[in-house]
Amino acid sequence: MKKFATIITILFYVLLLCPVNVWAAESTGGSAAVPVWLCIPFAGLLLCIAVMPLVKGEWWESHQPLVVLLWILVMAVPFAVIYGAGGMAETVLECTVNDYLTFIILLFGLFCVSGNITMEGDFAGSPRVNVGLLTLGTFLASCIGTTGASMLMVRPVLKMNSWRRRKSHIMIFFIFLVSNMGGILTPIGDPPLLMGFMRGVPFFWSLHLFPVLLFNMVILLFLFYHVDKRMYRKDIAEGRKPDISRPGTQFRIDGLHNLIFLLMIVGAVILSGVLPGLEAFQDSAGNVLGIHIFKDVTLGFPSVIEIVIILIAAGLSFKTTPKEIRTRNHFTWGAIKEVAVLFIGIFITMQPALMLLRQVGPNLGLDQPYQLFWSTGALSSFLDNTPTYLVFLTTAGTLGFTSGIATSLGTVPVHLLSAISCGAVFMGANTYIGNAPNFMVKSISDENGVNMPSFFGYMLWSLGFLIPVFILDMLVFFL
Repeated sequence: MKKFATIITILFYVLLLCPVNVWAAESTGGSAAVPVWLCIPFAGLLLCIAVMPLVKGEWWESHQPLVVLLWILVMAVPFAVIYGAGGMAETVLECTVNDYLTFIILLFGLFCVSGNITMEGDFAGSPRVNVGLLTLGTFLASCIGTTGASMLMVRPVLKMNSWRRRKSHIMIFFIFLVSNMGGILTPIGDPPLLMGFMRGVPFFWSLHLFPVLLFNMVILLFLFYHVDKRMYRKDIAEGRKPDISRPGTQFRIDGLHNLIFLLMIVGAVILSGVLPGLEAFQDSAGNVLGIHIFKDVTLGFPSVIEIVIILIAAGLSFKTTPKEIRTRNHFTWGAIKEVAVLFIGIFITMQPALMLLRQVGPNLGLDQPYQLFWSTGALSSFLDNTPTYLVFLTTAGTLGFTSGIATSLGTVPVHLLSAISCGAVFMGANTYIGNAPNFMVKSISDENGVNMPSFFGYMLWSLGFLIPVFILDMLVFFL
């Protein structure tokens, strides 16, 4: 019965990917509407990620690449029949070269560099210490990105709480705050905001969203403190206690020089957003210069520069850091391998859903902040939040407003831009696949002995804690 409920609930969430308006567009024929059934492979892959660990966990662990390949083929073959082999190849290559490649290289670089930094001391994972760590990580996310902050902070948090039995809730709130919400204040924080910056949104504009972030942090940290205090007392009652052998406060950071390589990676991300706007990287038509791959698929030189800098930073990090530090961090390649395999399937199979969204987005009749907040957020929970953000930013830019933020997509009122930004960034926390670092944090936590909830189990936490907060956000900020 529990497994049946899991499947039904996941199906309900997948239906969010295809709003009623989308189905209507399909039934009326629209203008060469993308067939909705092409989204089935994407939904199927999501169901596998959600259900297979519950029903055949060991089999799933060893056969993930084959399952992902199967769903890619199930999407690619009918796509080729409808749009031609060339159209299918162009679509797959475009998302692989210009989306997945930069995504996984960035994640790889941050994974390597953060794995070479270790923090040790006698700070036990108490409720107060954990609130402090989550607060630090949340604010750090806007400085070095949600992925950077997650990779930098996840191991210290795990290490300080290694003595505890009940700790999965700590990593769940870590994903809520550090891996998602903390990225709202700058374009460095989360890729959607970087895309907005590239299209004319001022770099420091999103700082005015600080009241929204602070509002959410106060509520979630208050809830977390009381949940953690209850779990902490149960652990203490069972006789568990931190391994603090010496009195006084002992604390040290090894591999601190890797912060230089972390800054290199952050700089590479900033360059990837700035260089395409420079004339030196554009042809006479204003297109970004790059390496031609196939048809209209081109790997831009700014992306090449970003990739090279990140790989150099990762290589130097390993070259200059003793292996002993990685051993103390329990560093393995398992987490990055799992993310690389699953997300190549997600990136490719979600293309029909993104095509549908781009096609019907401007015709959905969304012109109120609360509508854009929930629409952007619901889709960002399952789809890549960057194209989702751009679709609804484009939608807002075509509404004909004359006052607000002037972007290359049109003038967007501040209240609409705020709703789109918060929806894209905040609601990536609703599922493990909503934002890049979510699944990485889960994988690293699993490797370190934390019994993380399943895909569905995690969504129960987001339903119980995040959705009420988002309802308050709507009532306070977006009505």
